[in-house]
Amino acid sequence: MKKAMKSILWVLFFTFLLLVVPRLSGMIANLFDYQAIDPDGAYAWMSLRHLVQALIFLIFIVILNIFKPLKYGFGWGNKEVGKKYVLSFTLIFGAGSVVSHLLTILTGSFQQFPYPLTASNILGQLSFQLLLSGPSEELIFRAFAITMLGVVIKNRWFNGKVSAANIIAAVIFGLAHMSFSFAPFAVVYHPFQVVMAIVLGLFYGDCYEKTKSMYYPMMMHSISNIVMVGLTIIATFILSR
Repeated sequence: MKKAMKSILWVLFFTFLLLVVPRLSGMIANLFDYQAIDPDGAYAWMSLRHLVQALIFLIFIVILNIFKPLKYGFGWGNKEVGKKYVLSFTLIFGAGSVVSHLLTILTGSFQQFPYPLTASNILGQLSFQLLLSGPSEELIFRAFAITMLGVVIKNRWFNGKVSAANIIAAVIFGLAHMSFSFAPFAVVYHPFQVVMAIVLGLFYGDCYEKTKSMYYPMMMHSISNIVMVGLTIIATFILSR
């Protein structure tokens, strides 16, 4: 009982850390004015936020390694598994994204690209999704989260197919896609986005554990974001003509 309570407290601590640091990073990003380089707010604020949160967790990893050296996936690991995972994911996710976009267009529920279709906005948004979103979030929610959670919770669920650390990290990843405010208290979220984040998080985590590398989940994450944003931009451009 005492061991279980200790594990629960550690999970709550890591959940707090994983949810608070990105919001703290957003507060730091709020200190700067991006009007000169990004007047529409399409990419600059998000880029700085993701850089800051990645730097904070890199500092955590360096400090923790002084006391307890762990492997966080800084290496290419099992390359064969990684290549197959990334390729399969890209094909399946790409096909599914095309179908889902067509369905939203046909049903009239398609949401257009939220920024003016300028070259700067498109290039900035795609660059952010490719170079910062995936690498930053996978460093945090897979390399750091699964590694640290795996230290305190070693269980595997669903007949040993999925680690408890991966499932918990994926759920926290889903929670990170919700917006919280405390004065007044409010929770704003899109159910589909949260569920999708959890499902994708499970795949990213499974890839991380099987390859022992954070680089393949980073690729998968970046590819999924590029595909979704790219298709949205293309559809918006076609429908607005």
